[in-house]
Parts: sequence; C-alpha cells; structure tokens
Amino acid sequence: MKLDYQQSLKNFSEAFALSKAKTSDGINFIPGGFSRRTFNYGPHAVFAERGEGQYVWTIEGRRLLDLNGNFSTNVLGHSHPKVVAAIQETLKNGYSFGNPVNHELALAKVLCERIDSVEQVKFFCSASEACLGAVRIARGYTGRKKLAKFEGGYHGFSDDLAISTHPSPGNFPGPDFNPKALPDSDGIPPYKTENVVILVQNDFEACEKILRGDADDISCVIMELQSSAGGVVALDPEFVRKMRELTKELGILLIVDETVTLRAAYGGMQSIYQVTPDMTVMGKMIGGGLPIGAVGGSRAVFGVVEANQVMISGTHHGHPMACAAGVAAMEVMDEGAYKRLNQMADKIKSELNTWARKSGYPFIVFGSLSVFGYAFTKEAGQQISTHRDYWHKIDEAAMNIYALEMATRGYFPVHRGQVGLSLPMTDEDVSGYIETTKEIIEQIYSET
Repeated sequence: MKLDYQQSLKNFSEAFALSKAKTSDGINFIPGGFSRRTFNYGPHAVFAERGEGQYVWTIEGRRLLDLNGNFSTNVLGHSHPKVVAAIQETLKNGYSFGNPVNHELALAKVLCERIDSVEQVKFFCSASEACLGAVRIARGYTGRKKLAKFEGGYHGFSDDLAISTHPSPGNFPGPDFNPKALPDSDGIPPYKTENVVILVQNDFEACEKILRGDADDISCVIMELQSSAGGVVALDPEFVRKMRELTKELGILLIVDETVTLRAAYGGMQSIYQVTPDMTVMGKMIGGGLPIGAVGGSRAVFGVVEANQVMISGTHHGHPMACAAGVAAMEVMDEGAYKRLNQMADKIKSELNTWARKSGYPFIVFGSLSVFGYAFTKEAGQQISTHRDYWHKIDEAAMNIYALEMATRGYFPVHRGQVGLSLPMTDEDVSGYIETTKEIIEQIYSET
C-alpha cells in the first residue's frame, strides 16, 4: 500500500494523542508549548514519560527505540546505573557550591588524558556557551575580531554564531563558492554578520580564497568534522588537513567543535582525522546526560584566560553533578564501547545503502560515526557533500512521511534526518530498525 502523507499524519496524531493535547496545553505557558523548538515532530511534540536503556516510553505508554537520544547526548542510553549512582552519591553531599569541587578536576583530567590536543579544560553549562567562550578566547589571543564558520555549521544559538546555520535559497545567500552571512533569527542585530565569514564545506579552493582575502581580521575558524544540527555533512580528511595547514600559516586559530563527534572514537573524531586543533569544544556525552559544555586547548592559548586577559565565569560552570555524571559516563565509554557503537552504525549503513542501491530507491545513509544522517533524494545515487545539497537534492515529502511512520511504528529518529545510536542497543534493535526502514521505503514508492 502506497503511503500518503495525510494518512501518516493522521496515524501519528492518533498514536500520540495525549502528546498532542499536552502540546496544546503547554502553549498557554511556554511559547510553542515547550522550550526547545527542535522537539516538534510533525504537527506536535512527543512527550516522554520515562527512559530505560535504549528505550523511551511516551505519556501514551508507547515504547520507542530512542534513535534521538536527546540529540546524541545519551550515548549510554537512559538511566545507566553508574551514572545514576554518581548522581546519587554527589547529591548526598550537596549539589551547588561557591567553591571548586573534586568532580570538576576529575573530569578535566579525563578529557586531557583522552584528547591529544587538549592540555587544559574550561567548563561551561552548555556547548552553546562553550562555543561562544572559545570564540572569545580566540579573539583575545589573536587580537582579531572576526570569526569564520561553515554554512550549515551549528554552534549554538548565540548572536555571534547563529549565522548561516539554516539558510535557504529564498534568502539569496550568495553563490556556492562564496556564501553570504545571514542571521538565523530575528533579534540578531544585522551588524553581527559583519564579523562572520562564511566558508564552504569540502571546497578548499573556495575556503582558501575567502580566508586569505580577510586573514588579518579573522581570529578563528570553527568547524565540525561532521556537522549535525544544520544537516549531516562529513568533511573530507584531505580538506581538513589543508585547512589546518592554512590556518597555521595565516595565524588563525582552529576550533574543532566535537560536541557530537566526541563519540566517534576514544580520542574524539580529531584522532581519526589526525588533526590537532588549537581548541576543542565538547558537550553532550561528557555530562552523562546532564547539562555541560567545555573548551579544551593548549596551555599557550589558555594563557589569556589564566591571566584574566579574557574573562569567562559562570555560576554553574563546573557543576558537581554534571561533572560527576560525566566522569562516570566517560569511564563506561572505553575502547570497546566505541567499537560496538561504530559496528552497529556500519551495519546499518552498509545494509541499507546496498539494498537501496540494488533496488533503485533514492535513499541513502551517510556519515562516519554512530550519529549519522539519512536522506530521501530526488534521484537515486545523489550524495550529500555540502549543506546546500540539502536544498537541491532532498525529497522533503518522503522525509516527512518516513519520520512520522517510524515514530508510529516504534522507532524515534531525529525527524530532520539523523539517527543516534546508544550502547545498550542490541543486534535485534538494529535489525528491527533496518527492516522497518525497508518496509516504509517500499510503501513510499509503491505504485498502489
């Protein structure tokens, strides 16, 4: 039976009727009904009741395989016993101080030991804060005012970085080789774009021309080795190597945002790419599910913070509960954990891509870690290499039907085209996801 969007939408809203009502009720007290607009899934959010392991139960009592994982944060799944124990132990001794505590130092040591480029760490309450902090440090260290980021790269919602994250063709964002900087939202002063230089993913010739043309004013380049919230795009290793050489030559600091990609390998995705950035942004998994962000970097760069030349401080920076939970989570994430996650991701990508190619379906799974993208394209065989490819190649109608159908059938990916795996997932979970995806694709392209 051929799937129809209106029928899929009806089935979704019936399956999650209480969530629909809760969203409507929430609008009376919270704009949109909830504080994170990314929760919206189809016409409304899906409200969670509880989580355990790889599953989340909705307020309707429906069990979903959680392929969202709080947008890749919950790499250990829900309520991991070691994380719960760490939180409970910390809670007994007090959870908010105007003093430093051992947990902060313990997590800092873990991160410095794991990531070769990280000699010191400064903590924040979120990765959005950490990105903003990294840019301030770069400006203080270099004495330059501008920053460079990639079109489609998401580094939080601050005025300085919420630029060209989700542009669209209707905004006239400039040519492919020289994108125009555009605010992502009303409320961002137009002058903010004057200090943001927009780069092109996987096009070194274009990036080199842009950076050399403004090198004296650019303090840093911030990049995700594989982008996430703005659309999954993996950078080519040779492109990254050339960018590192160029930024060194021009005296521009390189910031690698590993908020999501730290889960790619024991030493972060930078260890796979063999790139040594000046600073690394971290978040999500390093807090074990609690709010946290961090910037790691060289002692030389952090010298401006040590000397209070660059001032950064916050009431909950280095919060004991988040740091304690983070230490517990990172202890569980040993070499075997990363191997297991990547094996599951490789199986999904290999089986679905091979099947779709043989069957002639315009569907691809892409990315290079346990958070990866999926896409229905307008033509079979199309690939995603830049953020603009999403504009030109994506079949939005098929994407919407797939997301609604997956949720209705017991699987919960990120609706925009992203899947995040968690360690407790089983071979049966993976096989079920693969087979359900095949069923939906066949029904989307059915003739009757």
